[in-house]
Amino acid sequence: MPTLNDIIAPLEAAAPCAWQESWDNSGWQVCPTDPNTAECTGALLTLDVTEAAVGEAVRDGFNLIISHHPLLFKGVKHITGATSQERIVANAIRHGVSIYSAHTNMDSAPGGVNFRLAGMLGLTDIKVLIPREGDLVKLVFYTPGAQADDVRRAVVEAGAGQIGNYDSCTYNSDGFGTFRAVSDACHPFVGNVGELHREPEIRTETVVPKYLLANVLAALCKAHPYEEPAYDIIPLELPYRGAGLGCVGNLPEAVPTAEFLKHIAFTLGLPCLRHSGIATDTVQRVALCGGSGAEFIPAAIAAEAQVYLTADLKYHDFQRGEGRITLADGGHFETEQQLLDVFYELISKKIPNFAVRRAAMPSNAVSYLTGLR
Repeated sequence: MPTLNDIIAPLEAAAPCAWQESWDNSGWQVCPTDPNTAECTGALLTLDVTEAAVGEAVRDGFNLIISHHPLLFKGVKHITGATSQERIVANAIRHGVSIYSAHTNMDSAPGGVNFRLAGMLGLTDIKVLIPREGDLVKLVFYTPGAQADDVRRAVVEAGAGQIGNYDSCTYNSDGFGTFRAVSDACHPFVGNVGELHREPEIRTETVVPKYLLANVLAALCKAHPYEEPAYDIIPLELPYRGAGLGCVGNLPEAVPTAEFLKHIAFTLGLPCLRHSGIATDTVQRVALCGGSGAEFIPAAIAAEAQVYLTADLKYHDFQRGEGRITLADGGHFETEQQLLDVFYELISKKIPNFAVRRAAMPSNAVSYLTGLR
């Protein structure tokens, strides 16, 4: 039987916790047992951790709940059962149920919340709307010429050298290094102890996402022939377009904007759709951000989208389109609930025939009153 961490591993591979926003609290929320050794008896998937979800997990013998929204954002000063949050924590611990959340890291992941929503709406050529900042470093290392290809290959296979739609991106230049082994404890690959050695070497430069840097350095040291490989790590101010919030894409052909708004409502299962005034007669380029994304309205305009779909728009947010873009509020729950299918697919692909399912009771806090006329 897989451990708790075995179940979580494919989620963190797809959406590393390093991608979460600074204010977020993705990761383990409650874990009464060691996730490295405790066997997982089943995983229940939910957008929000509710008392009903914990009760369902306990009743059906599942000891893991995976949510999108974290149960805990701020420090909890006491657990007395006075609030739903406190009762959830106490009940989960009492029954040995662990709770894990993948929030803004899964929002930023390619294939996560936003890319899945874009696919549901029929968008193609999907790109990140707000690329992550400060997530890249330049790695520079030096290798004897005869071993340079093997070391370079190991570094690339560990995750270095990805730029846009290209991989294996490196820059290489010839030079030479000098060194002297000063101790009998040294075992130089070339040269002799006590003698200054000059070695023709290849300088290789490549980019590495920070979350992969430890793996890349381990691969470099393992493949490198030197006892002490020389390398530099240089921070970069470049945006990392491999991950980020929101996305933008294109419909196969332009369609009437009013019809596309109906398509959004139908796809999301909405009885109604709040939107601004229709800015353009037709739409082909669409930006979106599942959940609360009003702050990205200027980015959607800059991306030349004709419609921007998000949730939790306030009255004055609908005025920010300024007649240049149609803004649509698809509901927080409705624009994010497709993530549970992403959770299911990631886990099932890694561990087939494992007990994983959606919680029986949806966690949407918003209800719609229809049929008034």
